Amino acid sequence: MSDIPEEAPEHCPGTASDAAGKASACAGCPNQNVCASGAPKGPDPGVALVQERLVDVKHKILVLSGKGGVGKSTVTNLLARGLARDPEKNIGVVDLDICGPSIPRMMGALNESIHQSNAGWSPIYVEDNLCVMSVGFMLDSPDDAVIWRGPKKNGLIRQFLSEVDWGSLDFLLLDTPPGTSDEHLSAVQYLRSAGLTGAIIVTTPQEVALLDVRKEIDFCNKTGIKVLGVVENMSQFVCPKCTKPTEMFPSKSGGAEQMAKEMNVPFLGSLPLDPRVGRACDQGDNIMEVEKESLVSKAMDKIVKGLMTICGVVTVDEDKED
Repeated sequence: MSDIPEEAPEHCPGTASDAAGKASACAGCPNQNVCASGAPKGPDPGVALVQERLVDVKHKILVLSGKGGVGKSTVTNLLARGLARDPEKNIGVVDLDICGPSIPRMMGALNESIHQSNAGWSPIYVEDNLCVMSVGFMLDSPDDAVIWRGPKKNGLIRQFLSEVDWGSLDFLLLDTPPGTSDEHLSAVQYLRSAGLTGAIIVTTPQEVALLDVRKEIDFCNKTGIKVLGVVENMSQFVCPKCTKPTEMFPSKSGGAEQMAKEMNVPFLGSLPLDPRVGRACDQGDNIMEVEKESLVSKAMDKIVKGLMTICGVVTVDEDKED
């Protein structure tokens, strides 16, 4: 963790503020004298750095949900694997869940560590065309807790976006924690000028989840984020023996598809609850390859195609048809 610099104190007014270096939150900050010296104020320089670093990343997509436990990381993993099935597409994943990084395990990179080069931090490649970055690669042990306040989390998010050598990517997926808090605001702040494509919203069918997800869609509307689509996870349970689906979370309101219709956002599709998905995530396996004929793989293929259509991306098969 020694490579992570100290960040601004909580409630920092920001370098562009007239209160910079003078507010009570500035007491004890090592940058207090510099901020209070009357140096020219201006926008966060990190915004320009992120814009420059991500200039060759075509589509930058946040994976959001107002509710915890709906499977955002699982959907991010499956979506990245599905997109990477096209060998002509390069995919990156950023794990923005700083306090609960699960992407390294799900993508089979649990014991990897970050390397530094002249171009910046090198992401971890789990496939030839699929790379990952997570705070999990910086921990001495997967059991280590990350106990940080907002400013330090925000500083690491900026580093992930501006100091990682992402190269040329077709898609950069950003897995986020639940809610509409610091991590989300920081990601939006840095990505807006870099051409944020939009967000995918993940939910489960029951109303208790949909209630929070509606707030997430409202967050997107208020912050100017385009909702690319809604994915309903755990829509049905798939028996591992007979492979027949059973409704697990009955929805009285019509589920995610009805919610998407009411809120005028696209519905990308539903993913069943399959024990094989949990097993694959625990073992870091690619279920899109080891269980190609599973209902999950087929459903994700449909979701991937829908996302590509919304983003205006041409697939290899479509190239051949042309």
